[in-house]
Amino acid sequence: MHLQQTKVGSRATGGPQYYFHDVPRHVKEFLRRRGACPVVLQTPYGIARSPFTAVGRDHKLSPSGKVIAGKVGHDRIQGEESIGEAIRYWYGLSPGRDFQRISVEVVIHEEHFVLIPTTVLMQGGTREKALEKPLFPLSFHRDFQSKLWKKQLTARRAAAPAEVAWAGKQIRRVVEENRASRKANVHEADLLRTAGALSLLGLELGLYLTKGFDCPESRFQFADLPPYPCPVEIKKRSARFDYQITRYTDLPRAVVLCLDHDLVNPPDHVDVIELSALAAALTVA
Repeated sequence: MHLQQTKVGSRATGGPQYYFHDVPRHVKEFLRRRGACPVVLQTPYGIARSPFTAVGRDHKLSPSGKVIAGKVGHDRIQGEESIGEAIRYWYGLSPGRDFQRISVEVVIHEEHFVLIPTTVLMQGGTREKALEKPLFPLSFHRDFQSKLWKKQLTARRAAAPAEVAWAGKQIRRVVEENRASRKANVHEADLLRTAGALSLLGLELGLYLTKGFDCPESRFQFADLPPYPCPVEIKKRSARFDYQITRYTDLPRAVVLCLDHDLVNPPDHVDVIELSALAAALTVA
């Protein structure tokens, strides 16, 4: 399955359009049933909201953005901007050349239309560039450390070894103090004492709220990638995230920051950062 822009440089009614080609049956049926659906875009960090809409061949978007009947004849992606340029932005692709073809996969996840770019071919090019589809890209715990986290820690050690050493010491101190304490009234928010250390590693925790996700305005920025907003939930044990699993926001994406990871089979698009595992990795290095 792939995307091709209707005309290079075109700005058709409704914004730039990319047509789907070789659409699998389940995607066709979904678009025929829904008419149109907001697109959730896979990025190197995980899924992200996007300003794009997947539109079925028998529908179109009115100037006000309402889905109405229309005989366009192609399943497509629409938006005020180009989906190709959004993919270029998230994956750090070189500017200046238009796309000849963007190969994609589509996953329908709880009524979300998740668009996953897999390869791109530039105009005039002969070789496709593969775009990695990461598995739990923001997870770092005793059982799994993502390639993205490993790359980030290597880059930070090379750029600022003293800062990374200090971050490891701070995280390890919080982990050890929480494990040693027998006081029943130590709140999970005590883990926020690691915020300064985590900021040196690429995670900026947002305001801690008392409703919904604990830190919904958090942000990751790794290596040469753009910043990625993602809600972070603070837990001493990741298994206690079960409460939030049944109370997702409309986009099922979150990261659990915990002292110890014991959540069995985390849901899709939920990553876990285990402070004890992170402290151990920074100490060994």
